[in-house]
Amino acid sequence: MTSTRQAAESGPVGIGAALPRLEDSRLVQGRGSYGADLNFARQACLAVLRSPYPHARIGHIDCTAALELPGVLAVYTGQDVLSDGIGFLPVRVRRKAPNGEPNFVPPFAVLATDTVRHVGEGVAAVIAETLDIAKDALELIDVGYEPLPSVTDTGGAAAPGSPQIWPEAPNNICFVYEAGDREAVEASFAAADHVTTLAFTVSRVGATPLEPRNAIGLYDAAFDRYTLYSADQSPHVLRNELAEQILKVPEANIRIVTPDCGGSFGMKYGAFPEQVLVLWAARKLGRPVRWVSDRSEAFMSDHHARDNVSRVELALDRNGRFLALRVSTTANLGAYLDVHGIHTPTNNVGGLAGTYTTPNIYVRVQGVFSNTNPTSAYRGAGRPEASYAIERVIDVAAAEMGIDRLELRRRNLITPDMMPFKTGLLYTYDSGEFGRNIDRALELSDWDHFETRRREALSRGKLRGIGLASVIEIAGGPLARPSEEFAEIRFDQSGYAHVLTGSTSQGQGHVTAFAQLVGEFLGLPAARVRVSFGDTDQVAFGRGSFGSRTAAAVGASLKAASDKLVSRGREIAAHLLEADVADIEFEEGLFRVVRSNRQVSIVEVAQTAFRSDLLPADFELGFSASATVTLAAPTFPNGCHICEVEIDSATGRLDIVGYWVVDDVGRIVNPLLVKGQMHGGIVQGLGQAIGESIRYDSQGQLVTASFQDYYMPRAEHMPRMVVEGNQVPATTNALGIKGAGEAGTVGALPAAMNAINHALAPLGIRHFEMPASPDRLWAAINGDRRPEGLDRDGSL
Repeated sequence: MTSTRQAAESGPVGIGAALPRLEDSRLVQGRGSYGADLNFARQACLAVLRSPYPHARIGHIDCTAALELPGVLAVYTGQDVLSDGIGFLPVRVRRKAPNGEPNFVPPFAVLATDTVRHVGEGVAAVIAETLDIAKDALELIDVGYEPLPSVTDTGGAAAPGSPQIWPEAPNNICFVYEAGDREAVEASFAAADHVTTLAFTVSRVGATPLEPRNAIGLYDAAFDRYTLYSADQSPHVLRNELAEQILKVPEANIRIVTPDCGGSFGMKYGAFPEQVLVLWAARKLGRPVRWVSDRSEAFMSDHHARDNVSRVELALDRNGRFLALRVSTTANLGAYLDVHGIHTPTNNVGGLAGTYTTPNIYVRVQGVFSNTNPTSAYRGAGRPEASYAIERVIDVAAAEMGIDRLELRRRNLITPDMMPFKTGLLYTYDSGEFGRNIDRALELSDWDHFETRRREALSRGKLRGIGLASVIEIAGGPLARPSEEFAEIRFDQSGYAHVLTGSTSQGQGHVTAFAQLVGEFLGLPAARVRVSFGDTDQVAFGRGSFGSRTAAAVGASLKAASDKLVSRGREIAAHLLEADVADIEFEEGLFRVVRSNRQVSIVEVAQTAFRSDLLPADFELGFSASATVTLAAPTFPNGCHICEVEIDSATGRLDIVGYWVVDDVGRIVNPLLVKGQMHGGIVQGLGQAIGESIRYDSQGQLVTASFQDYYMPRAEHMPRMVVEGNQVPATTNALGIKGAGEAGTVGALPAAMNAINHALAPLGIRHFEMPASPDRLWAAINGDRRPEGLDRDGSL
């Protein structure tokens, strides 16, 4: 097998090559530079005192004893923060309140002042010489709490009589969002021959990345300049918000550096209180300040995700044709609004259309406050929830009408000849072969012989089920105008190319992908390409990594920058080869004079570009180009996922015995990277289906604050995954790329839950709620269940 180094040095490696990840050699040898690896001279350590109550007034905070502890440098409270003019954490997306006015945005302070509104909210911050001293000092702070009634349940937050969290949001309703043609949907329902109604819950989960959040703040008094070392998916946007809205200084006074990042999945996206605290404390103390979360602290202070309850109704004619879809969702926003808290349950609702021809769709989303952590974007950011809604109700409708679930899907499937296809809700799909995805996935999974496997499993006391989901998602948005992205290619005097992009990496393999893109456009071997991102002093601009956008967005910018370099390179090559510029062609890294054997490489051209003795006096020295490109429209990755499970009827143990996916992510830059993305996304979707769930007890206490209580899928629980690509190029960008980062999660959640419900169907269970943990499955199998499954918190 060719080593990564050999592959990188052997020659140009372009789009489509299975190049092993270039960044892995450094990382697997322990040479990474993660947040906890960074240390600075005289750095102090910060620890945060967190509320043990879900809702309480703060009567007093006495920090005297903590300040007297040797090694303690400072203790700060919320009042200290406000008195120093530090602003509130921002919100990027707004909607309308029930009265039609802009929704209420709670003041999200970095430390609570008069009231705490969820377990884990920061109340005071200690800065000390060591972390142990800081933690000891936390125990000496005396806080007088006056407990208040709380509500953590999504479905109950807006119920009459529920505790009010913010007076400015009556009934705890933050916003109401509607999309689609309500009147047309109502008319379709009135004319329908059959209506299927399904109520369901999508559980609350945590992103739980391998690397917990961390931040180091530095302040240079000579230049009045802050530097933050902290992982963030969009450091340039974070810099802007820290400057304008929080620290209230010129943007040039802040530098953000994102070191290696051990996973984010949407959670490390936007300002967190601790990032502000380390910067502010560094300025006040005149020394670096460091904060690193431990895992239990992460469960209490990270922003959570998903957590909504929905009612979906599907109207059909007597032949099983979809007439209309109606969805009502209540989304739990937590006590405060995450920077994208409103975005997640509203901006991707177009995915409810799925891969089907449903002509009329109406959706109403209600966002509610509760005494829980804010909810944020998490891999898929609303897409898995939308796919779950349509794919789950189709299975239920098929059972009710006595139509095979595959046949029901086929009768309503969008076909390639319909493209571009304007759905019944918001989106227009540019390309896709949904039927081909399904056909190949059925073949890979041996779907036709499932009943034989089911009978064999039953002889062993196992309930076997198989589930399918034909899914689609928006990528590279937002829908109205995709975000622009920056890239620069800067050659040095030795002929090496330095690529700088505004899109950061959280482990996706961007270094490898960008090197391949440059290899495609400029004919350079990967060994001659250096990639940098995540330093706002080094990279001029950027929107960041999110929404499966990076390959298409950065790819377009790299292509534009490459075209500029080739254009300039022709001028230099023409001078070197003593030819007219019009006679110079470029291909595979070589500038050639047409109809001759005279040529010069782009490396030689780049080296010459720094030689004033070899160029005319009017030539500008150097060889670099940059571009900021906005794609014309988003893309729509799609695919078919099939999951097969076995459930032990005696114990409730669930085994995932097979998983197959045929996915169309458009043109594939690197199949190894795409498979890695698919595997990771699938595991996260399966994890939520079979166990992951953030839970609060009846008193509002978080009861899943460690991995002893919060289920995480393990390698031993995962099946062998068969992943195939069906490359149907996107028509909305020149490279044909659609995106792969979230595709696995979007399909895994509905496919797994459909398989689990299929396994339980012979017992008369119409719908079983996630998560399918052994205790809940055992209870359902043994008849201790409610009509629509078990309660959302897992209790019977």
